Amino acid sequence: MTVLTRRLAVIKAAAALGTAALSLCAASLAHANGFPDHPVTLVVPFPAGGSTDMLARAMGAELQKKWGQTVIVDNRPGATGTLGTSQVRRAPADGYTLLVSSLGPFVIAPHLLKAVQYDALKDIDLLTVAIQAPNVLVVPASSPLKSVKDVIDALKKDPGKMTFASSGNGSSDHLTAELFWLQTGTNGLHVPYKGGSPAITDLLGAQVDASFQNVNAVLPHIVGGKLRALAVTGDKRSAVLPNVPTLAESGIKGADVYSWQGVAAPRGLPPAVRAQLQKDLVAALHEPSVKQKFTDIGIETVANTPDQAQTFQKAEFARWKQVIETRKITAD
Repeated sequence: MTVLTRRLAVIKAAAALGTAALSLCAASLAHANGFPDHPVTLVVPFPAGGSTDMLARAMGAELQKKWGQTVIVDNRPGATGTLGTSQVRRAPADGYTLLVSSLGPFVIAPHLLKAVQYDALKDIDLLTVAIQAPNVLVVPASSPLKSVKDVIDALKKDPGKMTFASSGNGSSDHLTAELFWLQTGTNGLHVPYKGGSPAITDLLGAQVDASFQNVNAVLPHIVGGKLRALAVTGDKRSAVLPNVPTLAESGIKGADVYSWQGVAAPRGLPPAVRAQLQKDLVAALHEPSVKQKFTDIGIETVANTPDQAQTFQKAEFARWKQVIETRKITAD
């Protein structure tokens, strides 16, 4: 074979490879451009009416307008959110079944429940952390406690006596209290409820002493003077509670906590569909009316990339694993 012949053969091979690559790219784009061509389901692994459900319905309405396809919000509560998450894990990885969930099934439940039927870091593809909000340490308006220092002093005076309400074992508000006790070298008495509403009801009635509640859940009661906010758990003050210090400002380090919601899919989405979904989700979250709805109740829009979301998930997964093991927390 002459040098010229060899060069021609190399050129032909390169051209063939280029044509194949272009064909694959075109097929991928065609898949993305045709998505979705039938209804998309957003699985919420909690009952209707909560923050996660509100997020799914707000995004779903925007996505439905953009796609011209029906977007169904399917509430599948049970097993602290792992039932609905397992359903999504078993669904085809085609973009037509998505999970909209709070942090529990992503980073907490896998450390608390033995029968979780998915690997949170391998089976579920977190597309974006959609929104986040700090928790807020609140006490009844009639409480003598006026500051974080007062709370710590009370905990040290009578260890294990001061009651802290939560929406359930392993919830964000429960683990925030556990982290607070860990960082301050104190211990309170955890009082779990079946959901946030009954916990807040007893808090309003001074049946319990304190709670780390999601800011949006107790904001009306704080503004109305029925609850006293002592500190927020974010790394900065909340825009809706600008006069309330952070835990760090109150001298408690390492207890920054955000309650967050993310959108995920079964692992293995076609790359073009994955990219389109993330782009459309971010656009829906940044729709002014949607964003304002959350801002008004103290919830921040995050809408980050899959890489950012999954890096954050891994850090949160390791953090809550350590807290759960150190504090010997169980789901019972």
